[in-house]
Amino acid sequence: MQESTKRPFLWLFATLAVVGLVADQASKYVVFAKLYPADTEWETKVEVIPGYFELRTAYTHQRDPGDDVLSFLRTDRLPHVNRGALFGIGNGDPESGGMNGFFAIVSVLAACFIVIWAMRPSVAHDRFLCLALGLILGGTLGNLYDRVVFGGVRDFLHCYYDTHPWPDFNIADACLVCGAGTLLVHSFFVTEPVKAEPSVTQAPVPMQTTSSTPGA
Repeated sequence: MQESTKRPFLWLFATLAVVGLVADQASKYVVFAKLYPADTEWETKVEVIPGYFELRTAYTHQRDPGDDVLSFLRTDRLPHVNRGALFGIGNGDPESGGMNGFFAIVSVLAACFIVIWAMRPSVAHDRFLCLALGLILGGTLGNLYDRVVFGGVRDFLHCYYDTHPWPDFNIADACLVCGAGTLLVHSFFVTEPVKAEPSVTQAPVPMQTTSSTPGA
């Protein structure tokens, strides 16, 4: 076995997790700050690819009370958030909080499971698994931050074509999809190396000598 195959790729796993988290939160804070609407408006858009893709932020008319320990992480006006999962499943209303608490707990459990899984020797030495799990962990932590600080996930990436829009998403969602896609490709196209079975050497069988006895 070559030495390169013995090197663990936990550095790749940790790097992608940190980069995914930082990229997600940096993009959200920058875009939501730059596309902060006027007091009489609630939504701001910037077309990136006309007719196909735009950046879009939406704010409520609620003001952050400022008496929360996490208030310094929020802007004055609170943004519209997705308190549910993909396609707004479990979103609910602001008063009930939707299923944000449930999905926050699921995110914590998922993050712990991913870290434990990545620490397994068979996974730590697999480049593609570390890549996939790093992306998934980064996306999970990015959206978990939003659920804890903002009570839901902030989305600002909007793809659309004519009258067929795609649900808004963010960088964390993109990391989750790319990581899950890598896992899927890995499961179908990457084969585990077959360990060579040790050859069994049989001990030589001693030859039996026949002694001739004189006839009676």
